[in-house]
Amino acid sequence: MRRGQQLALDHVSADLPCGGLVAIVGPNGSGKSTLLRSILGWHPLLTGEILIGDAHTHHQLPRFAYLPQAHLVDYDFPATVRDVVTQARWPALRPWQKLQAVDHAAVNRALAELEITDLAARPIRELSGGQRQRVFLARALAQGADIFLLDEPFAALDQRAARELTHILLAWRAQGRTVLAALHELDLAREHFTHALLLATRVVAVGPVRETLSEENLRAAYADGPCSHEPSLPVPRTAIFPS
Repeated sequence: MRRGQQLALDHVSADLPCGGLVAIVGPNGSGKSTLLRSILGWHPLLTGEILIGDAHTHHQLPRFAYLPQAHLVDYDFPATVRDVVTQARWPALRPWQKLQAVDHAAVNRALAELEITDLAARPIRELSGGQRQRVFLARALAQGADIFLLDEPFAALDQRAARELTHILLAWRAQGRTVLAALHELDLAREHFTHALLLATRVVAVGPVRETLSEENLRAAYADGPCSHEPSLPVPRTAIFPS
């Protein structure tokens, strides 16, 4: 699908590494969120394919965990921290099957790793922004994923919460996990991420973060100024994501 006559992403081809922190950056409307959702198969491709190695991503969806932008989450829903993290185990259950000991163990491990075990019985609506972010990261871990797609994870976090999130992502990298994060914060990308994908509907540059986010590349990406909003019905024309 198109936004009028304009493609949301056009001829996007990138080789992204496993076990790295990849910042997806670019002006508003450049297709950052579109790319994350397309990797999950939520938007059909006009042509091309998205791969992990030689396998299509739709064959390996359990490996992916997605964290949406904070403003898209209904925090007034009456659920506890444990309820939210436990949601990660539901897709793997058969109809009418109850949670098993292995499911409860996965939830407990995720709560412990994110250091929110003491918050397990708290309603999610009572938490701070940083605590909520930890809850959704724990839900991603409880799913058993090893590739994490984060859409603006630092938005609306105070400095302390942003430092804590950075510490978590660096620890995940050390453990061999892969993170793709759509970011506006170029300084964060330069300081903490290993690779970057610079988008302006097409790929402007991709590779090690310092080379990709050069002044020349940034001028090219932001030459036309930011768009007013992300397209609501995006379709990349070609998107290739081999490991």
